[in-house]
Amino acid sequence: MSPATPAGLPGVSEPAPTHVLLVGDSVTDCGRRADPEGLGDGYVRLLAEGPLRGCRVSNRGVGGDRAVDLAARWREDVLAERPDVLSVAVGINDTWRRYDRGATTPAAAFEATYRGLLGSALAAGVRRLVLVEPFVVPVTAEQGRWWDEDLGAKVAVVHRLAAEHGAVLVPAGTHLAALAAEHGPAALAADGVHPTPAGHRALADLWWAAAGGAVLRD
Repeated sequence: MSPATPAGLPGVSEPAPTHVLLVGDSVTDCGRRADPEGLGDGYVRLLAEGPLRGCRVSNRGVGGDRAVDLAARWREDVLAERPDVLSVAVGINDTWRRYDRGATTPAAAFEATYRGLLGSALAAGVRRLVLVEPFVVPVTAEQGRWWDEDLGAKVAVVHRLAAEHGAVLVPAGTHLAALAAEHGPAALAADGVHPTPAGHRALADLWWAAAGGAVLRD
């Protein structure tokens, strides 16, 4: 087809919609495996029905996943889907498991796994990467220690990997902490981790504000 040929004429194929795949843990999952549309009822659905409605949107979140769990299903759930834009939100369970099960993930191990995932995605043809900060909005005294003892180092890894890979960074932790200071943490995540409807709306709005330009860019 020549550049002057208009799209939409008989025999002329329309360009395929941008495929945006969002992968992560329960914050992304949000019931998507029981949803006939596969979107769940969290920020992914809000994006799919809102600013991403002209795109193909896939949710590949699995509740409880750490970075190593993403690695175990990466080829099938991510690479085989061949997304144009890949959004990754992982890390809070790498911290949480230290406190509820005594399973510690050192920041260096988290970084090595995460870096390998991003490298394989880019090698497979992903055009844009979006990295979402893992976050907690503390509702208990124990969660108040998570940042200094563990999560802060993992957030630093996400920032470093975003810079290294030219990825969009979605500053979820910073943004939700500011909202929590204004409205109270339980209004955003009743247990400090899993967003409420208001928390998902805030996350969806932040994701689009940070990443919308990357999704729309040719």
